[in-house]
Amino acid sequence: MKEPDSSTRRTGISNCFKEMPLIDDQEHVLVLSGLWNIAMTQPDDPEFPSLGIFDCMGRLIYRGINDRDWLLRDQNIYIPYYAAHVIGSYTMNKVEFAEKAVQSGVIPPLIELMRGKISWVEQRVAVRALGHLASYERTFEAVAVYEEEVVKLAMQIALTCLGTVYAMFVGVKDKGNRLKYHCDLLTRGVGGLDMETRRAEEWASQHQCWSIYILNCFASKERSLNLICKRDFLKDLCGMWGGLVNHSSPAGVGLIRILCYSKTGRKSIAECKGLTESLCNLSRSSDDWQYMGIDCLLLLLKDPDTRYMVIEIATSFLIDLVELRTLGDRSNVGETIARILLLDYKQSQKKLKNSKVQKALEEIWGLMVERRKREKLMSEEKVEDTRVLVSLIKQEGNLIFWSGEVEEAVMKYSEALDLCPLKLRKERMVLYSNRAQCHLMLRDPDAAIRDSTRALCLSNPANSHRKSLWRRSQAYDMKCLAKESLMDCIMFINGFIKSEPTRGVKIPYYAARMISKQMDATWLFAAARSRTSSGEVNKVQELDGDNDENYCTDQQQYDEMMRVMMENKGFISGLSTIIEEPLIGKGGNRRKLGKARRRRKAVLARST
Repeated sequence: MKEPDSSTRRTGISNCFKEMPLIDDQEHVLVLSGLWNIAMTQPDDPEFPSLGIFDCMGRLIYRGINDRDWLLRDQNIYIPYYAAHVIGSYTMNKVEFAEKAVQSGVIPPLIELMRGKISWVEQRVAVRALGHLASYERTFEAVAVYEEEVVKLAMQIALTCLGTVYAMFVGVKDKGNRLKYHCDLLTRGVGGLDMETRRAEEWASQHQCWSIYILNCFASKERSLNLICKRDFLKDLCGMWGGLVNHSSPAGVGLIRILCYSKTGRKSIAECKGLTESLCNLSRSSDDWQYMGIDCLLLLLKDPDTRYMVIEIATSFLIDLVELRTLGDRSNVGETIARILLLDYKQSQKKLKNSKVQKALEEIWGLMVERRKREKLMSEEKVEDTRVLVSLIKQEGNLIFWSGEVEEAVMKYSEALDLCPLKLRKERMVLYSNRAQCHLMLRDPDAAIRDSTRALCLSNPANSHRKSLWRRSQAYDMKCLAKESLMDCIMFINGFIKSEPTRGVKIPYYAARMISKQMDATWLFAAARSRTSSGEVNKVQELDGDNDENYCTDQQQYDEMMRVMMENKGFISGLSTIIEEPLIGKGGNRRKLGKARRRRKAVLARST
C-alpha cells in the first residue's frame, strides 16, 4: 500500500487479495483488521472494491465455515467477522460496489453466516451486509433468489437474537466464561465487564433492527407478505423497539408502517387487536416515532376494508390528538386525524354499536366543526370577556383543589374548558394539564393520559409542556406502560436542561427514580432475563417493589397526599408541580374562593 508507483501498487494489492484465502499466515488477522478499519473510515473509496476485495472476503468466509481446524488456529477466528464487516461497509453507500460484491459471489457465504454457522457475532454483520444488498433495485433480485430462506431467517433472528445474546454472552456473569474473541471484538481490548455488556446490548439491538431492515426490503415490494404477516410474528413485532441504544432505527414500527401500505398488510394488522393497541399507545407518546404510529392508524382507517375493524379502538386514542398542529416537519396533523375519523360521519354513527365511540365521534364533530363555526362569529371583545371568565373559573378550580375537593375541581376545569375559545391554546393547555393532575389524584390513569395528551398537543412545540409530561409519565406508570412512561420522563428532564442551559441542572429526585425504574423494565434483555433466570428476576422485582413506595404513583403515597390535603387544606411540600397557579397557604382559602366567585358573577353580569 505504500508503493509510490500506482500501477505496481494496484497489481500488488490485487495479487494479495487472490493469495490470502489460499495460504496460511498468522498475520492474516492483522491484515483483515486493517482492511476493516479502512472500509469503516473510507467506505466510498473505489480502489479495493475494484481490485477483488469482495471475492477475497467471500472465500475467507467460506474457509472459516468449512475448515474448522484453520478457523481455530492462530487468531483466524476473527477473520470471518472482519470479512463480512468489510463487505457490509463497502456496500453501504454505493450501488456500484454492491453490484461488484454480488458478481464476486458474496451472497452464498453471507447466507451461511446468517444461518448461524459460526456465532451471533458473525451473523450480525452478515445480516447487515445482506440488508445493504437487498436495499438496491439492481442487486435486490440476487438476494431474492434465496427469498423464502432469507425472510424466514430474518424473522427468526428478529424474534430470537436478544435471547441468544443474553444466554451466550450478557447472562454469563463470569468474564472468564465469555468467549474471548467476542469480548475483544466488542471492546477492542478497552473496558471491563460492564463495557462488554453495554456494547453487547448495542450490538444485539442492531442485530434485531438489521434483520427487520431485510424484511422491510421485501415488504416494500410486497414480497413474502404471507410469511411476514403471520399473526404470531406481528404480535411480537410491535414490541421490537430499537430503544435508547439504537435510537436511529424505528425497528418494528418501521416494518409495520411499510406493511400498512399494502392491502394484505393492512388486513393482517387490523386483525391483530394487540398490535392496533400498541400503535395507539405509540400515537399518544413522546417517542421519536410517534408520527409512524399515527400514520399506521390513518392508513388503516382510510381503507374501507379495515376501517371498521380498528375504528372502535383507534377513535378513543386519536380523539386526544385532533388539536395537534405540527409534529416535526408535519403540519395540520390534528386536522388530518379529525377529517379521517369523520369520514362518512353519519354512516359511521349507524354502523357503530359502541356508544362510547359514537360519543367520541360526536365530540370531535362538535369540537372541530360546530364549535369552530360558532366561535368564528365571536367578536374580539367577547373573546376577551370569555378569557377573563375562564381565568376566574380556573382560579376557583385551583382553590377547590387545594381545599381537598378534587372531584369538584375536575368539574370546574371542565366548565372552563367548555367556555374557553379554541384559539386560546395556552389557557386550554393549562386547564387540561390541571385536570389531568386531578385524575391522577383520583387514581384514573386513562383520564389523566387523555388530558395530559391534549395539553401536550396544545403546547408549542408539541410535547414540550413539562408538567403534562410528568403527569402522563406517572399515569403510564400506573398502567404498567414502561416504555411510554420512560419517554415522557426523559422529555420532562430534557425540559429542565433546556430551560437552564447556562448552569448546572438539578434533576428532581422523583424523575430520576422513575427513569431508573422504567429503564430496568424496558431493558433490552428484560424478557430474556425473565425467561432464563426466574429466581434472579424475583429478586429484582422485590427490589423494584421496595422502591415503588417512593414513587408519586404508589397508592400509599396518594392516600397520604389526600389525607394531608383534607386535614391541612394547604400546600404539600415537594409537590409544587401539581397546579399551574402559585400555591396559597392554609389560611384564607374560603375567603379567596368567595372572592373569586363574586368576581365571576360580576363578569357574567357584564357580558350579558
